Amino acid sequence: MRKDSPALVEALARLEALHPKKIDLGLPRIERVLKKLGSPHDALPPTVHVAGTNGKGSTIAFLRAMAQAQGLSVHVYTSPHLVSFRERIVLAGDMVGESDLLGALSRVEAANDGKPLSFFEATTAAAFLLFHEHAADLLILETGLGGLYDATNVISAPAAVAITPIDYDHAEFLGRDLAGIAREKAGIFKAYAPAYSARQSKLVTSVLSAEAAKLRTPLKFNGEHFQCRAEQGRLVYEDDDVLFDLPLPALRGPHQIDNAGLAIAIARSLLIDERAIANGLSAAAWPARLQPLTSGPLANIAQCENAELWLDGGHNPHAAKALAEALAGLEANTPRPLILVMGILANKDAPGFLDAFTGLAQTLIAVPIDGHASLAPESLMDIAKGRGMAALRADNLSEAVTKAAGLDPHTPPRILICGSLYLAGEALAL
Repeated sequence: MRKDSPALVEALARLEALHPKKIDLGLPRIERVLKKLGSPHDALPPTVHVAGTNGKGSTIAFLRAMAQAQGLSVHVYTSPHLVSFRERIVLAGDMVGESDLLGALSRVEAANDGKPLSFFEATTAAAFLLFHEHAADLLILETGLGGLYDATNVISAPAAVAITPIDYDHAEFLGRDLAGIAREKAGIFKAYAPAYSARQSKLVTSVLSAEAAKLRTPLKFNGEHFQCRAEQGRLVYEDDDVLFDLPLPALRGPHQIDNAGLAIAIARSLLIDERAIANGLSAAAWPARLQPLTSGPLANIAQCENAELWLDGGHNPHAAKALAEALAGLEANTPRPLILVMGILANKDAPGFLDAFTGLAQTLIAVPIDGHASLAPESLMDIAKGRGMAALRADNLSEAVTKAAGLDPHTPPRILICGSLYLAGEALAL
């Protein structure tokens, strides 16, 4: 995938300059701009609104593939992007064209008239314009951060709401109170709009249930109202009305079973049939989610030493636990030394992330993340050493993969690039 053109980079930079903060939660600014644009958010295709801490992208990928297998045209809004900003906006199945995107961004800029507007608010307003002006049967809309005060939460009557697993992340914006985080995510609930939730902790389940009751939102939980499990190489889904025998999801890892279950429950609420659900499970794709890298310069480096190379963008302890569980499964089937090539932002919980790999990863190679405030490699090395891992540093991904692949001339390793979506984006750009 190519990077953005100079014209698009310049347009996005102008929008970034409209507000002193990268993130400033609240709805009045985007509501003002959308009103000047003719309120496009009030005339969108049936919308599934998705919030949560982890698993949003994978759940969306499953649901999109299922809907498309049913023959539906699907708009999708996600963030952040990995290589090109255009990844964030999918129009009727295709990534938005640059000319359409530039036109929408220009109209938002004109409507805003130089007033304070955050980058995410501006780009979300542009997405709503595009979704309004291009026909589709369904819109899958991901929150940017939180829920209640997220710029996407101007949707008044979603067809369904999805809540993926909720845990700690973005503490500088959402705090360290898990109940408060859950209430913020539940802010996308709307009266009488059906809501579906992944398996949650007891505390989060209690909070979501209470918030749903206030709004008379019918809320169903994975593990209580519907079930999904892997069984004899197949995926079994059941609720009060059906029992489906389905293929295992294309996305790897035990956690993807739960993400698939959530997507199936929503798909059933949209009257997507069993055959389309099965085809969607097999066809779903989502980059940087336990993705094997088999082409490109990094893969070539690994293959020269018969090493495996994997990529994942998970960046918080909850994601790390799911990732470590998946890698432990690979280790059980095909033992190899696990080497982490890791960069992580300075505001993330690096110790909590690496706790999940204690006893599993032998070595960590720390790298900086270009253009972002990442944790110093030396600090990351110290954290890894405190968890019994050997630790090295490298200046970039190519150097890191070269070092990892050549560590043991007798046993080819399993190399995992991890710790940040921005680092994943660097890998994919290569």
